[in-house]
Amino acid sequence: MRISVPAAAFVLGSSLALASLTVPMASAVPSEEQCATLGVANLYGEFIEGDDTHSPDAEGAVAVGGNFSGTFTVGNELTAAQIDKLPGKNAFVVAGNVSGNVQVMKGNGVYGGTLTGKLEAHQGKIAKGPSPIDFAAEFTKLRAASGQLAAVAANGKAVTDGSALRLTGTDAKLNHFSVSAEQLEKAKDVYLTVPVGAVTVITVTGSSYDQAKAGTTGFLLNGVLDDKLQSASGGAVREKLLWNFPTATKVTKNSGNAWPGSVLAPNAHFDLGKGGPVNGSVIAKSLVGSGGAETHHYPFTGCLPVTPPVTPKPSEPAGSPSPSAPVSPSPSVSPSTSPSGTPSGTPSGTPSGSASPSTPHGSGSPTPGAPGVPSGSASPSATTPGGTAPSASPSAPGGGLAFTGASGLLPLTIGGVLVIGAGAAVVVATRRRAGRRA
Repeated sequence: MRISVPAAAFVLGSSLALASLTVPMASAVPSEEQCATLGVANLYGEFIEGDDTHSPDAEGAVAVGGNFSGTFTVGNELTAAQIDKLPGKNAFVVAGNVSGNVQVMKGNGVYGGTLTGKLEAHQGKIAKGPSPIDFAAEFTKLRAASGQLAAVAANGKAVTDGSALRLTGTDAKLNHFSVSAEQLEKAKDVYLTVPVGAVTVITVTGSSYDQAKAGTTGFLLNGVLDDKLQSASGGAVREKLLWNFPTATKVTKNSGNAWPGSVLAPNAHFDLGKGGPVNGSVIAKSLVGSGGAETHHYPFTGCLPVTPPVTPKPSEPAGSPSPSAPVSPSPSVSPSTSPSGTPSGTPSGTPSGSASPSTPHGSGSPTPGAPGVPSGSASPSATTPGGTAPSASPSAPGGGLAFTGASGLLPLTIGGVLVIGAGAAVVVATRRRAGRRA
């Protein structure tokens, strides 16, 4: 059957208009494997906004926004895949001056100020130049994330039992505990019991925390005293454990223990002491440590119910500033809103195949969508504190991207309407000519 030109034009225009309506519905579905993490900070064993004075060792990568001083070895436990994810493959980043003797065992090193002493790379190169990390922008987002975590409803039980603190969670995906610094400082031993594979967040409230006050000596995860040579379920509990200090300005580790899990203390001076490691990463405003007070390379691998900072892609120019306005650094986050200032990019540090965690009991069911800070791809499920699901379309420079491919929908829709109009005009004209002939 022969189709007339007017009919063909009408069908084409209708198809285009229909496509403009169906594309957003299809592409708004997020990937279940996307995961909110701590952004570029997730790649480093020490991620410090200001100065870092530390000896003798950090097994993972180190990034310092101020000056670094110490006799130090860096990155000995990094894998080739982890080095590839670091901005510029830099396992040692110092925006300011470097003094002492620093040996970068794996990966590259870069510093922005003056070098006093020795800085050598064993399997990479050392360069003087601008930092590949915008520390001010990253810590703005980390402070917002820390505040959001603190506002999530706690679903874990914290019980003081004599000189012990027992933290018990039963959720298979996410267990959040909220304890005061005073309560934690009284515990000589901390017992954490959670399902293997679940993410655990322990929010510690207060302006300071000092483990030495109680002489805390042991952290037992699912009944196993954590240390470098032993950990519950081969480290599966420790690698998804995050200690969150949203308001602390000082955190002091007791020298007599190994502290398992990563520490997020974006407003605090962190004192590692003179003995005993942190078996995880430390994110802090400044850091000091010596003796056996090392940071061991056990990166945090959990998915978080927060707005994740974004990790710069390796191809992005070093030190490129965030294109949007900074997020308010206040650790207090409104239960119904997500932080503004959404830079574009794709979060990295995502464990392969990890699904987004469930929302704690009592805070509502999570809704698939982007949890706000980074844009550029659909983000993991998350629920903001108070039970309100965050918008699936965080703002981005040049207009919001509620779904992949949205930028081309307006021209497509207009084009469809124009073609429909043209087809209709041709139909009318044809009928008029037919009428005159008759």
